[in-house]
Amino acid sequence: MKSAQEDEYLEFVAERAKALYRSAYVLAAGDVHLAEDLVQETLSRVYVHWNRVAGADSPAAYAQTVLVRTFLSLRRRRSTGERPIGNLPDDAASGPDTALRLTLLDALGQLPPRDRAVLLLRYWEDRSIEETARMLKLSKSAVRSQGTRALARVRALLGDSLSDLVPH
Repeated sequence: MKSAQEDEYLEFVAERAKALYRSAYVLAAGDVHLAEDLVQETLSRVYVHWNRVAGADSPAAYAQTVLVRTFLSLRRRRSTGERPIGNLPDDAASGPDTALRLTLLDALGQLPPRDRAVLLLRYWEDRSIEETARMLKLSKSAVRSQGTRALARVRALLGDSLSDLVPH
């Protein structure tokens, strides 16, 4: 890669790495290490195709699409992979919404990967149905129905526990 292109890529990484990590963290249902792996894999794939990415209408959207597809691909390949027994935090969490966040991440972790991806793109990233469908290579009606079913599953998993955690 030429020096000017390399500088442009490094600037892109500096601007987008945190946002990609936040999305990966939600997709990974709070698994910090998986989120870091997803971001690293995404940024390496973007680097390899930087000429094409830099010329895209929105390099950030391109990288987000790569992240989601990397996650879905990884989940398919790891169907028999190692599974952690318990959730041990890397560091002490604090703040008023810690219990709420952990409860939501636990509920998201119980959803299938594609449902998690739909919820992330539609509600966390605030993407339109059309954008979500394009990024996941689904029809618009599939995104709508899958999103509705995924929200219903999350609500069923949370039950009344969510109202106890939300400050009034």
